[in-house]
Order: sequence, then C-alpha cells, then structure tokens
Amino acid sequence: MKELDAAGVAAMLRPGMRVFVAGNVGEPGALLEALQANPSAAAGVTFVQFPLPGMNRFDFAALHPEARVEAFFMTPELRRGYEAGQVRYVPMQMRRVFDWLRDGPRLDVAWLQVGPLGPKGRHPLAPSVDFAVGALANVDTVGCEVNAQVRASALMPSLPPQRIDAFLRSDRPLLTAPVSRVDAASAAIGAQVAALIRDGDCIQTGIGAIPAAVLAALRDKNDLGMHSGLLDIAGGDLIRRGVMNGRRKTPDQGQHVTGMALGDAAFYERVASVEAISFRPASHTHEISALRQIDDFVSINSAVEVDLFGQVNAEIVGTRQYYGTGGSGDIL
Repeated sequence: MKELDAAGVAAMLRPGMRVFVAGNVGEPGALLEALQANPSAAAGVTFVQFPLPGMNRFDFAALHPEARVEAFFMTPELRRGYEAGQVRYVPMQMRRVFDWLRDGPRLDVAWLQVGPLGPKGRHPLAPSVDFAVGALANVDTVGCEVNAQVRASALMPSLPPQRIDAFLRSDRPLLTAPVSRVDAASAAIGAQVAALIRDGDCIQTGIGAIPAAVLAALRDKNDLGMHSGLLDIAGGDLIRRGVMNGRRKTPDQGQHVTGMALGDAAFYERVASVEAISFRPASHTHEISALRQIDDFVSINSAVEVDLFGQVNAEIVGTRQYYGTGGSGDIL
C-alpha cells in the first residue's frame, strides 16, 4: 500500500477514467477534500456514485467543466450539473446497480472508506457495504481513506491490506443522516401501519418520517426480524429494546440484515457493538431469491403520489426528477 497526500490523491486520476466513490456513510470525505484542493485532476473523469440526499453533498461536477458524474439517485447538489449536462442520471433499482458496477463498464479506480486494521489483520468497511463488493470485483485500483473513527463490527465485510493500492489516513466523524421529524400526521400513519404488523414479522423499511413513525409504533411487538437495505436509529432502538431480535426469522435467524447504517456518532458506536447486525451487499438485501425465502416479510416504503389504481410515484415532483429509483422496486 502506498500512503497518499493531497497531491497523491490527484495523481490517481487521468482523463477518461471512471471512478467509483462510495456513497452515504461510506463516502471517503478526506479523499474528496484532497481532490477539491486539486480540482484540475477531475478534468475528463467520470465519478460514479449512489448518493443519498442530505448526506452526500459533494458536487463533483463543480470541480471542473469537463468533470462528469454518473449517479443512480438525484440530490439537490446534483441539479446544477444535471442541468448543465455534466450529470447523467441512471434510473436503476439497487439490485441492478450492484450488477452494473460488478459486470458493467470497467472501473479504473474505487474510492472507499475503511477502518484501521482489526484483530484479523483486515480493514473493516465503513458501515455501508451496499455496492462496495460489486465495485471491488470490477476495478483496477483501490484507494481508501483509513479513518480511525470507523469501528469494526462482528459481521462487517473487510479488506486485506494487499487489496488496497493506496490510502490516506484520517480521524474524522462519519457522515450523519438527517433526523426524520415525526409530526402528528406521520405518527398517525405510523400507528395505522404498525397495527397491520404481527409479532414475528420480518421488516424492511426505507428512509424518512413515515418509516421512522412506523418503527416507533412497533415498541409493543415481539420477536420482529429485519432484512433491509438500511438500519436507522429507529430500527436500532427496536434492537436495543429486544423487540427486534430475529428469533422467529427464517433464514438468518437471530441476525439483523442490512446494507448500511444511517444515524449519528453514538448510533454508529452502538451498531458496532451488536454482534447480530449483519452487513450484506445489495446483491443479497435486494435479491429476489433471498427475499422469497423470508417468512412473514413486511415491506414499508414511502411514496410521493399514489393514484386510484395503486400506481406509485416515488421519484418525480411535478416535472422534476426529485429522488431516484432506489430499492423499493426490488422489494415491492
């Protein structure tokens, strides 16, 4: 492994390259700050990312007029570049995104965030593994931010040092997710949805006030399971209370399966201490052959609009592309 400084980060890039950058809490902020100090290095480079609104705010298109972005989700920070023709929005469901990263056009570089070497001599990934495994199978060079504040958990994928070509050290808080404010209307919806969930059901939730309200209303249930693309503070609270224990779950009995953790610093510490939280890529969390094996599976997702025929719009407000395809289409 080669240790990098800011100039070394910029030297990893050349025109024509495709660079995968981990999203949500896995975004390697120190690498991106180093690139921001040398913006000309982004000329002719296509940055590939699945960003989450409110978390991943780095504007790759602003680095250079010839920088390009391939994004699988829309955020406010991407809209300027989208209107300028620098951002290509790719409407793929999460399971398909994983396949595209693994089997699609070759990636030249992958930028990830990992923790320090653990007891087994490997670097744990940050608590976001949804697409990293797919990208690692289809990339020539791996650059990592080795962040001292990434905590290893028992069932977290990890990298051997020899898989990392270059790294930059950091000691910085992980990105935190915006807090979902549950108002009276959301709480009322949450209570009605929670009444449909039975003891022993296995839950999948999305992000936002409604899913948070549903989870908060489940505190009197028993033996719930989790198989979801994300675990947030509300889900973590159910695990802490013992409401969500996976005792009746099939398969993965006793395990809380998720692709990422989204919360604050205290939440990430708690997640790392729970041995039963199993981080899996989107090829498992959103794979139909895995989902069909789960008994009593309940999926809870939000929508922008639902018409009288039950058709759901979860992406567009008016004529604007507001969000993205996400993972609901894989699961619903």
